[in-house]
Amino acid sequence: MTTALNTPDSKTSWSPRLWGTLLVLCAAMFLDALDVSMVGVSLPSIAADLHLSTASLQWIVSGYILGYGGLLMLGGRAADLLGRRRVFLIALAVFALASLLGGLVDSGPLLIASRFVKGLSAAFTAPAGLSIITTTFPEGPQRNRALSIYTTCAATGFSMGLVLSGLLTQFSWRWTMLMPAPIALIALFVGLRLIPKSARGDAGHGYDLPGAITGTLTMLLLVFTVVQAPEAGWGSARTLLSFLAVLVLFTLFVRIEKRSSSPLIRLGVLRSGPQIRAQLGGAVFFGSYVGFQFIVVQYMQSLLGWSALQTALAFLPAGLLVALSSTKIGDVVDRFGTPRIVAAGFLALVVGYALFLRIGLDPNYAGVVLPSMLLLGAACALAIPSLNIQATNGVHDDEQGMVSGLLNTSFQVGGALFLAVVTAVITAGDTAGAGTASPQEMLDSFRPGLIVVTGIALAGLLITATGLRTRRPSQSLVLLGSSADTVSATASAPAPVGKEAAVPVAVRERA
Repeated sequence: MTTALNTPDSKTSWSPRLWGTLLVLCAAMFLDALDVSMVGVSLPSIAADLHLSTASLQWIVSGYILGYGGLLMLGGRAADLLGRRRVFLIALAVFALASLLGGLVDSGPLLIASRFVKGLSAAFTAPAGLSIITTTFPEGPQRNRALSIYTTCAATGFSMGLVLSGLLTQFSWRWTMLMPAPIALIALFVGLRLIPKSARGDAGHGYDLPGAITGTLTMLLLVFTVVQAPEAGWGSARTLLSFLAVLVLFTLFVRIEKRSSSPLIRLGVLRSGPQIRAQLGGAVFFGSYVGFQFIVVQYMQSLLGWSALQTALAFLPAGLLVALSSTKIGDVVDRFGTPRIVAAGFLALVVGYALFLRIGLDPNYAGVVLPSMLLLGAACALAIPSLNIQATNGVHDDEQGMVSGLLNTSFQVGGALFLAVVTAVITAGDTAGAGTASPQEMLDSFRPGLIVVTGIALAGLLITATGLRTRRPSQSLVLLGSSADTVSATASAPAPVGKEAAVPVAVRERA
């Protein structure tokens, strides 16, 4: 719950304190996304300085993803039950400390450990921050505006990570690890003063410890298996047995959640069509983009011979477009509704990937790279805020952290899964082997990966397009809060076409 002082009225402008709270949450989300992408460009410098093998180097990236993706569901539910403000600020302090340690360590294992701790802390700040917004701003135009700014900061952080990493690596890779620490500390001190206090959730029936254990183990093992599959082999006994263990754990988790009086994830939430499309859309969107970025970095640096800074600047137009559109997307969603905006974002994504298939041995930035980057920037600006709005609309306050954690989990698992698939496709196409392929052979190994990325985005477009059908609301409405399953109501008038965001709080049309 939020205090009345901090709850915005739909007819008034936001107070300075409210803006300050939003900026603190945006800073944390910016840092979370920044850390996902920023380390990539600095990996060669880290390997040379710490004398790390390729396998060890992979875990600098994978360690963060493992902690982040594996604990998001637990982080989301902890925010609901232990207090969103408390969870957010403690996790932000841990993030700052881990950033500081990551820039000072002198061994590979310690660096990997610091990255895992940073991912773990981000798994708590992300859902807690998102749920603070959704419980502070009322559903509708106010929340849509806040979420568009918040999620645009995440997209900007991910896009700008490469740029900042390219700049900082020119001095030392350690600056890429240290830079988030002072920003996180400033956000922490400001947040202590501005973020409204929130009450703890009702834990009268317990904290679902079995669900927390099995759910966390399921996500950790899934992310670990996907990350290791390209190296171990997708058809190897190790990978297959690991996926079987994931299936067993997931089945056990579902059975526990069905019987629990205070579940980690209330499965009834997933009966909503918009919720399912938001979760699948988030996984596909982020997964395809991570795979595409991986290919583009390899193409520019390994084939074209561009420097880390040149590669980073090539992504700059996408990041700038996302940043400049942050305050406008909420109004667009209010007018057209989330299904149309998400579909438009996926359409821009598909076209941007398809245009990049025209790459050749000679760089053509103005004719090929720039149009793709602009389309990808537009796709991020349109789809990412809309997916967050669609996932959190109609959800009761005491389950906002749960849904936020679930959505962030979808993003991270999608990123890990589809990056592993794209990596496997590129490796299979590199018949000459690393370091021995000719430029043409290297280019030919990239194309199947680009085709797979485009196909993944096209599948996302088809999934989200199923939400474009509009119809008059039925007489029976579903309450998504945990206190009741259904509630009957008489609709006084049909809802405006495409205005899914205008459905009253905690109420959703029966699918």
